[in-house]
Amino acid sequence: MANITAGLPAAPSRAAAGIVSILFGMMLFVVQDGMMKSLLGPLSMWVLILARGVMALIVLVPVIWVLGGPHRLLTPLWPIHLLRASFFTSGFALFYTAFPLMGLAEVTTIFFAAPLIVALMAAVWLGERIGPHRLGALIVGFAGVVIAMNPAGENFQWAAVLPLSCAFLYATSQILARKIGDRETSLTTGLYTVAFSGVLILPLGWAVNQVFDFGPEFAHLRWDLAVARGQLDNLMLLGLVGLGGYILLSRAYQIAPASLVAPFDYCYLPMATIMAWAMWDEVPGIATIAGMVLIIASGLYLGARELRQSRKATVPAPTAEASFAPSNPQAAMTLHADIINHRTDNHLRKP
Repeated sequence: MANITAGLPAAPSRAAAGIVSILFGMMLFVVQDGMMKSLLGPLSMWVLILARGVMALIVLVPVIWVLGGPHRLLTPLWPIHLLRASFFTSGFALFYTAFPLMGLAEVTTIFFAAPLIVALMAAVWLGERIGPHRLGALIVGFAGVVIAMNPAGENFQWAAVLPLSCAFLYATSQILARKIGDRETSLTTGLYTVAFSGVLILPLGWAVNQVFDFGPEFAHLRWDLAVARGQLDNLMLLGLVGLGGYILLSRAYQIAPASLVAPFDYCYLPMATIMAWAMWDEVPGIATIAGMVLIIASGLYLGARELRQSRKATVPAPTAEASFAPSNPQAAMTLHADIINHRTDNHLRKP
C-alpha cells in the first residue's frame, strides 16, 4: 500500500487525484447498482452476485500474479476473509432483494446508516472515543435514517428493514477489517471478499429457496441460475463496472487521507437519485429527501471536523470515516494502514 501520513494533509496533486478517483468510483457504483436493478427479474439475484465473483477471479488473479510483491493469491488470513465475506454476502443479498420493492433512492439512503453504525461499533469494540460533536452528528444521522424509513407513515414498507439490516451486516464486516489491518493489500482483500461472496451466494440462495416459496413479486429471488446467451455480455459488464469502482475507491483512500476523501462518499446518494429519476421515473418522497439531507449533513460535518483535526492532532480519523459505498468490499483497510504509517512517521520525527 502507498505510504500515507494521516496526520498531514496530502499534497495538492495527490489530494485532487484522490477526490477525482472517489468521484468516478462512486459514479461506477451508481451505474453498477442501476444495472443490478435493471437485470433483476430477467436474471436472479444469485446469478448477478455470482457474476461479480467470477469477474473478480478473471481480472484480479492474473493482475495479482503479475504484480507480485505485497499482493498475494494465497494468504493465511483466509478465515478472516471468509468471515467478512459471509457478512458482506448476506448483507448485500438483503440490499439487492429490496431493489424491485422500493425506489433506488430509498434503499441507498437507508443503507447509509452503515458509517453511523460503524462509529458506534468502533466505540464499543475498538475503544474509539466519541466526543460530543461526533455524538451530536451521529444522532442527527440516525434521525435521518428514521425519517427516511418513516415507520409511522402510511407508506411505510417492511422492505425498508432490508437495507437497514444490510447496513448492520456491512458495518460488522468493516469492523472485522481491522483484524486484517495492513497485512493485506486492497487487491488481495478485494479478491478474497468478492470471490468468496460469489461462492457463498450459491448455498445461500439454495437454502433460502428451500425455506420460502417465492411468488411473482419475488421472482428475482427464485433459484434460477439460467442465463440467456444474450445476457452474458451484461453479466461481464456488470462485473467489470463494479470492479472498476472498487479499484478507484481503493486508490482514492491510498493516495489521500481518509478524512479528506470520505465525505465524497455521499455524492453517491444524489447521483443514484438522479439516475433513478431518469431511468425509472422514480421520485423520492419528502421523508426520503429529508432523511437524505440529514444523513449527508451528518457525514459532511464529521468529515470536515476530522479533516481539521487531522492537520493538528497526533491521531488519524476514526474508523467511522472510512468508505461506505454500497458494494465496496474495502473500507477500513486503508485507514488502518494510515494509523500504522502515522505512528511510524511520528516516531521518526522524535529527536
